[in-house]
Amino acid sequence: MKMQNDVVPPSTQVPPQAQFVTITEEEAGQRIDNYLLRVCKGVPKSHIYRILRSGEVRVNKGRIDQLYRLVQGDIVRIPPVRVADKADTSVVPAAEFDIIYEDSQLLVIDKPAGVAVHGGSGVSFGVIEQLRAARPQAKFLELVHRLDRDTSGLLLLAKKRSALTNLHEQMREGHTDKRYLTLVAGDWKNARQHVKLPLHKYTTAEGERRVAVQADGLPSHTVFTLLRKFKDFALLEAELKTGRTHQIRVHLASSGFAIAGDDKYGDFALNRALLKADATRGALKRMFLHAHQITFTHPETGKLLTLNAPLAAECERFLLSLGKPLNAST
Repeated sequence: MKMQNDVVPPSTQVPPQAQFVTITEEEAGQRIDNYLLRVCKGVPKSHIYRILRSGEVRVNKGRIDQLYRLVQGDIVRIPPVRVADKADTSVVPAAEFDIIYEDSQLLVIDKPAGVAVHGGSGVSFGVIEQLRAARPQAKFLELVHRLDRDTSGLLLLAKKRSALTNLHEQMREGHTDKRYLTLVAGDWKNARQHVKLPLHKYTTAEGERRVAVQADGLPSHTVFTLLRKFKDFALLEAELKTGRTHQIRVHLASSGFAIAGDDKYGDFALNRALLKADATRGALKRMFLHAHQITFTHPETGKLLTLNAPLAAECERFLLSLGKPLNAST
């Protein structure tokens, strides 16, 4: 992104003149409103849409609406804007994560449990902000998809906008294969089980995002395969046929099988017991849900790519503490 005027940090006074930005190849293709929300850090969303409606934002000297998609070489006029009084100007600590795969198009990491993928909802920063801080030379770095904060495993990031749009299209068309490992409490019977329950997303009075099975919800489909069966637990592989928020967690809880350690939809009494090891079982201090495999077509080479992330060490230790599986062949 080339600017005739330097970008002014949120902590300083914005000069009373417009900025003129030339759109690069990596920035092309995105909507003008999303672009402004990203580059005008600390500016209230309502103000962004106000300057768009008023015509203060111009592209190639002409007025545009919020749905306009940027083209390489476009010259965007950004008027002087005032940051929010309570903008978060804290420094994001740079961090790298275990890399599963990386090339000029993609970065795939093994996200640890307990780390948000992005800032918001009471979290000042997440994986994407920390990676950007660690890689200031990166011209483009965006999340391809999301993982819950308490879920570990494979997280895809795009290093080029063309890769991002390609992978989003693959996911929309159902051409990717995402699989998770999860441990549930209870006597799981079936070797392979399809769960098709419509899911409705809502927000609680406290502002927390939740999902419930509801007749008029979005169609949702998960396939569960039994891997190991223990006395009180079962290790499953979950194959996502759709990608709804909290889909695996709600499908399992609604089927009577709570994920061990799930603090939103799980068995809260069990979770308290799992925090402490007893004579026969180790402790589990996180939700047992891990994105262990993803298959997709590489956006540049066109080759099918399957990536795996090993089960997190704390989950492996808990499985070992459960003893020999009941369905073990030897």
